[in-house]
Amino acid sequence: MATPPHPRTWVLLAMSVGVFCVQLDAFALNFALPRIGADLGAPGDGARWAVSGYLLSTGTLMLGAGRLGDLFGRRGPLVLGLSLFGAASVGCALATSLPMLVAARAVQGAGSAVIMPVGLALLTNVYPEHLRGRATGLALGIGGIATACGPFVGGALTDTLSWRAVFWLNVPLAALGAVWAARAAESRDTGGPRRHLDWRGLLTVTGALAALAVLLDRVQRGTPRGEMAFLVLLCGALLGAFVHAERRAPHPLVGFALFRNGLYVALTLTGAVANTAAVMFLFVVPQSLQDRWGCSAMAAGAAFLPAALAMAAAGPLAGRVATRDAAPAMAACLGAGALGLSGLALAPSFPVYLTVATCCGAALGFGNALTLVATQGVIRPERAGEASGVTKTVITVAAGLGVALAGVGAGAAADTALLVMAAGCAVACAALLGWRVRRGPDLDGRGRCHLR
Repeated sequence: MATPPHPRTWVLLAMSVGVFCVQLDAFALNFALPRIGADLGAPGDGARWAVSGYLLSTGTLMLGAGRLGDLFGRRGPLVLGLSLFGAASVGCALATSLPMLVAARAVQGAGSAVIMPVGLALLTNVYPEHLRGRATGLALGIGGIATACGPFVGGALTDTLSWRAVFWLNVPLAALGAVWAARAAESRDTGGPRRHLDWRGLLTVTGALAALAVLLDRVQRGTPRGEMAFLVLLCGALLGAFVHAERRAPHPLVGFALFRNGLYVALTLTGAVANTAAVMFLFVVPQSLQDRWGCSAMAAGAAFLPAALAMAAAGPLAGRVATRDAAPAMAACLGAGALGLSGLALAPSFPVYLTVATCCGAALGFGNALTLVATQGVIRPERAGEASGVTKTVITVAAGLGVALAGVGAGAAADTALLVMAAGCAVACAALLGWRVRRGPDLDGRGRCHLR
């Protein structure tokens, strides 16, 4: 008689499916937007709200979702997030107007905002320390496949079937993930009062992140300065109210002790640079293969496949890095990323461009995955949802800000964006190495970071 899978295996399966769906939907619609606009009667760039609505919702809700999972249990929210994502995918596939599609995409974003931090926290708590990084890296590697191949999967489905097929693809995957999550082991933060939620902190930080997300979207759309100035002031005021509320709250949504964890902060900030570079890479390279090197969409997809596979393979490899080696490994990724991004902008021939893209994709994919793996390894597991929510929020906002300010375009503009991002990676690499020299490993004998 076959032995039933261990309860933690269900967590890994559910999280892997969840990350795959979340990352696929974040990138798969880029090539489908013209068709969506034509089918739903959305003139101009109105169809972009199908992407913006999803990203705005996700970036706004992740921090609160992570801490809610810590307090109320993580298995239930993971089931809810996957179910919500699947149900919203049905709504997207059946949408008959752009407002219906955008609303369904926003609900999808809410589901993904729960899946990512809660799923990471659940993995951290159900796997023993010596297996934790490998499990997280494997789940992120599966998500990396969707990240790298998403635009071309979306384009192929749109050309051969319909853009609605992208959403139908999610439905059975999300349903299967929810079934697996329901079989997972439960975990929650048992170190403090049960079910005590800092509502002031939750409302103010969610409002601040929403204002920031809308601001980033407006920057990309060239909104008048008056409106952007108002959004900046609103975001600053809400962030100030959040900090004030957290200092007075007996049980804050985000404990400031987290930011006294030097290694966690260093990895989160430099990981934000790596994630921004990875997102820039995913925007620029597929576009350059078509604009600069004259590839068709299908040929560009085939040419990008080695880089996509390198990014996907980086996740499991990042999971094998010991906590004490995380900072030098991140520095190495950032240094390699700086060289790779510069090489892409200056590549003299197509074969050289593809070779550099593959190496650069591996480095950036490794650094991006290492951010989520390593930051979970240097915090107390019972507050893993809080930490993962903060990390995911920081790296998501940083990527959105970077892409918005860069205004990624084609040709010379894309090359300039790559060179600027390469400089950012080099600065982050130098800063991380300098911090490590000043502070030392900052680890105890078991490889766990001290709170300072």
